[in-house]
Amino acid sequence: MSFYMRQTKNRTDAHSVFFSPPSLLSRIVASLPRPMSLGSAPAAPPRHVSPVRNAFHRRRTCSPLAPLVTRPRAATPFNKAVAAAGVHVDGSAAASSSPPAAVISTRNHLSNLERLLQKKQAPPPPHLVEEEPEPRRHSPSSSIYQTRGRLLNALNLSSAAFLNSSDKKTEEMSPRSLTRLHRLLSDSTRPSPRGTIGPRWRQYHGAANWDGLLEPLDVHLRRELVRYGELVQATYHAFHSNLIAAPPDRPRPVVLPDWSYRVTRNLFATASVELPSWVQTVAPWMMAAQRTSWIGYVAVCDNEREIQRMGRRDIVIALRGTSTCLEWAENLRTGLVPVDDYGEDVTDPHGDVPKVECGFRSLYKTAGPDMPSLSSSVVAEVRKLTEKYAGEEISITVVGHSLGAALAVLIADELAARAPPHVPTTVFSFGSPRVGNQAFAARVERRGVKVLRVVNARDLVTRVPMVLPSRTGGYAHVGRELLVDCRMSPYLRPDADPACCHDLEAYLHLVDGFMATNSPFRSDAKRSLARLLTQQSSNVKKLYVSKARDIQVQSTPGFPRRHCGHTLPSTLSIENLEVR
Repeated sequence: MSFYMRQTKNRTDAHSVFFSPPSLLSRIVASLPRPMSLGSAPAAPPRHVSPVRNAFHRRRTCSPLAPLVTRPRAATPFNKAVAAAGVHVDGSAAASSSPPAAVISTRNHLSNLERLLQKKQAPPPPHLVEEEPEPRRHSPSSSIYQTRGRLLNALNLSSAAFLNSSDKKTEEMSPRSLTRLHRLLSDSTRPSPRGTIGPRWRQYHGAANWDGLLEPLDVHLRRELVRYGELVQATYHAFHSNLIAAPPDRPRPVVLPDWSYRVTRNLFATASVELPSWVQTVAPWMMAAQRTSWIGYVAVCDNEREIQRMGRRDIVIALRGTSTCLEWAENLRTGLVPVDDYGEDVTDPHGDVPKVECGFRSLYKTAGPDMPSLSSSVVAEVRKLTEKYAGEEISITVVGHSLGAALAVLIADELAARAPPHVPTTVFSFGSPRVGNQAFAARVERRGVKVLRVVNARDLVTRVPMVLPSRTGGYAHVGRELLVDCRMSPYLRPDADPACCHDLEAYLHLVDGFMATNSPFRSDAKRSLARLLTQQSSNVKKLYVSKARDIQVQSTPGFPRRHCGHTLPSTLSIENLEVR
């Protein structure tokens, strides 16, 4: 009989867990064995049950739903609920002689369970439930909760009336929570984690021309590209931060975003162009422009932990783009001139002379009155660093944007001929124009220089100087190309102006979200939109500009504002952004 009761209890426990409907319970009751009559079969001999087990069994099976022994019940919440449900608990059932007490208690158990299930109605579907607003609790932080509620209502991007079907991809990519949008619009950048690239650093440095790393874009290569691009951004910030205190031809304090690097030398470029006399009448301020301007720096990684992560000690030459009127004048000198040869191959195998743009060569080779040329400064500093760290794994990385990207190719071409042969030289450029003719591009490749050009498909600068027929020795690009497109970004307007398409921050934004040529923008891109908003607010979709104004995000358009223990206060409020 105890085995029968245990089987019955298991069945009822299963139904109590899953809340089976009453119809199923009725079928279970009907399927139970009928009580055996007294004269149908000889009764089984009584089985001995020890007093300890019998007491434990009675204590274990005594419950409000299946009472076998009458005992006083405490006024617990569960007992009150059972009484309110009208459940019948009969303690005298165990004392009845016919039918057996076990059968009666089992039927009482099932009938009581059925009453409870009938009392508990099935909940409505979740989408039909209307939650009642909770009463407001008056606490010192109640204003914070009220403000958060208003912000969350403002972030209901999916119901925005101005989103149409053509912006479906943008709507899917739009941040749905206050935390994510606040992070994207704030300047507290959260870069992708830096993985260890030591065993494969030569592949990421271009030893195999980045085969298999561009389509799709390797996660480690993406992170390295963004990191080198931020080193170029430091040149713009250092040049434009305080022009009055530091003239263009004077050294500048450089705030590096990557504190693993240490600046060892400031670099200057001197223009040789002579402005025509009519400029004195039209724009007299141009006549007072300095011929020599600060253009970049040389830095070396001296952090042992970063050296171990990268697998070598990295020497970086970072160069900014065009920022002065004389540099713009040099850019317009698009004629091809022979580039000075630093090796034995004056001509290429086809007999063509390597040539570069006149303005680029002028800025690279011209020396100032009391300032060496950019060429001699870079060669001297790199020679000093390679001699200092002789015996270590060393790499030379030249990075630049716009004009700096063109000068980076000239620097790499010369360093490849003068630096030790075991030190690889690589160029990472953003928005680079064409530098020289096909003979020059062939010479750069013969010297072992690896060039990876990040190109925006809508950037006009990457298409100049204009290409002439190859038989006349026209311009040609150098190295591999990583093509991105600002139209793939869900945050930028599809009709972004040429300035935005050439902007360095826009380039880094696109690289951070790039996965492959025909793939959508990366949904888990972590780069902040604050700098893009402060520099290109008219080219950011007004959805994000308005949301940035709603949440009153404060952003700093530069880098971490600490340098040599001093704080450099420079903040810009997105509250003042104009929505166009």
